Amino acid sequence: MLLLAQANPGEWTTAQIVWAIVGILALSGTVFAIASYGALWVRALLAGCHVSVTSIARMKLRGVSPHTVIGSRLVAARAGIPIETEQLESHHLARGNVRGVVRALVAARVSGVPMPWERAAAIDLAGRDVLETVRACATPIVVDCPHPASGSKTVDGVAKDGVQIKARARVTLRANLERVVGGATEETVLARIAQAMVSAIGSFATYRHVLEQPDLISQAIVAKKLDHGAAFDILSIDIASVEVGENVPARLQAEQAENEVRAARAKAEERRAVAQAREQEMRSLLVENRAKVVLSESDVPKALAQALREGNLGIMDYYHLKNLHADAQMRAAIAGAPAGAESSPEHEED
Repeated sequence: MLLLAQANPGEWTTAQIVWAIVGILALSGTVFAIASYGALWVRALLAGCHVSVTSIARMKLRGVSPHTVIGSRLVAARAGIPIETEQLESHHLARGNVRGVVRALVAARVSGVPMPWERAAAIDLAGRDVLETVRACATPIVVDCPHPASGSKTVDGVAKDGVQIKARARVTLRANLERVVGGATEETVLARIAQAMVSAIGSFATYRHVLEQPDLISQAIVAKKLDHGAAFDILSIDIASVEVGENVPARLQAEQAENEVRAARAKAEERRAVAQAREQEMRSLLVENRAKVVLSESDVPKALAQALREGNLGIMDYYHLKNLHADAQMRAAIAGAPAGAESSPEHEED
């Protein structure tokens, strides 16, 4: 730059122009770096967390945000938590939430919850909210069983006498920091408690025992140690409500009786259909027999005429037959039989 200042502008060479451009760019980069990270470096120096300019440059080259790492370290230093810059940088490169982990460590220190850096980083990388975990450890949470997300309002069980019991419990849970990573979640713990409630209700002889001593349900659940291998410790289980449901044996008997009635109706309908078919067959047979009788009666007048011609039947016998026929018609009319049921002998002659 001094050479450029001493040289005559009309006598600049190409090399001098290139060096001028490089110098200007270097100067601009230096000014930009000082403006961007100078204040950050001064803050770290004043807080006793010295970070060299070389470290800041390495962070920028590795794709790490210096403001995030150094700012988080300053917050931890003010809270009295010793954390190295390399630890924060490594967690940032592992796609972790550096600011969230530091806030959780500060909250744990204020709340008196033992939380080392390694455990907090592992919880964060496991996909859990570290700050919420610390809060759940410092202040136990109270949840409903069954879980509202399950869509059921009560846990339904059946006592030995067949009466259904609908119960709802309030469960107090505290996060266990040693089992947060890899431990069963809150939904799993509530599912275990619901299953134990059903089993406990089923162990009672009658539903009256459940109504008289609902605390026996919670005692039976606590004795099973359902928080084994879970991310939460069960502090207490309180039965919030107990209601009597339906009588299962009575309902089953009613359904069985209804099924039997339906089966009896089906059999009766089958017998009625068979009877109707048999009736139609008999009617058809009756009509057929009547047709045969009518066909046979049509031969009677011919036989009478043949008998008169041959002298096998006298005139008095003929009139006697007519009187008998008239008497039969009169009796049929009195009895309500249809007229013309029997053929008349008046057609006996050709």
